[in-house]
Amino acid sequence: MSEPVVEIDRLWSVFHSGGADAVIHQDLSLRIDAGELLSVVGGSGSGKTVLLRQILGLETPARGRVTVLGEDASRMGRAGAASRVGMLFQHGALFSAFNVLDNIAFPLNELKTLPSRLVQDVAMVKLRMVGLDASAAYKMPADLSGGMIKRVALARALVMDPPLLLLDEPTAGLDPGSADEFCALLKSLHQELDLTVVMVTHDLDTLLQLSNRIAVVADKHIVAVGTAAHVMANPHPFIKDYFWGARGQRARTLLQDLPKAG
Repeated sequence: MSEPVVEIDRLWSVFHSGGADAVIHQDLSLRIDAGELLSVVGGSGSGKTVLLRQILGLETPARGRVTVLGEDASRMGRAGAASRVGMLFQHGALFSAFNVLDNIAFPLNELKTLPSRLVQDVAMVKLRMVGLDASAAYKMPADLSGGMIKRVALARALVMDPPLLLLDEPTAGLDPGSADEFCALLKSLHQELDLTVVMVTHDLDTLLQLSNRIAVVADKHIVAVGTAAHVMANPHPFIKDYFWGARGQRARTLLQDLPKAG
């Protein structure tokens, strides 16, 4: 079996607050292989975004280890992380003082390894890759729609051609039509660029449109991982409420078109 792109081994996440320790994850383990699009779901406070930050190397586990492409995530360093992992933040996190092209080019400009003209060319290629044309290049973030902000942020996440892409609530704040278009873009880029993708989302439509596998965080660890059909058959109370409650009605319809667990 080939080496995983991400391996989380017996992870403990502990935060200190008010003189007491709050354990968020306890002996959490998860393997993510090359080419997967794996989604992480869980209740509020279950530490989904904490996992993304640990994969990025921004937080260090209290115990256990997170490995990205064979290297300890906490030791990747700023430049190493940028070339290995792209991150799409929930609200885009664009720099308000930079235009679209400069936002996309920011990671390349920080490294200072390419001439500025080439950096601009690369940024323009990524702009077109996410479905925007040159007319958007010199707009400011304040002039962009929610869907355009997501696309620019995605272009910036991909500008270093990372093999691993992390998505934090990628369709949050988008209307249903824009969300469907963005999901179609993500699915296309996942296939065309041979990316490995780890996504945190609470949106069932996004989850079922994009995921190869789903990992459910509850009770401080992974309680289920597999295809949508496999996970939805799990009797855990959180899974029953999340997938089979009132908000899961559309999920049950979409499940009919998904491969069955087996």
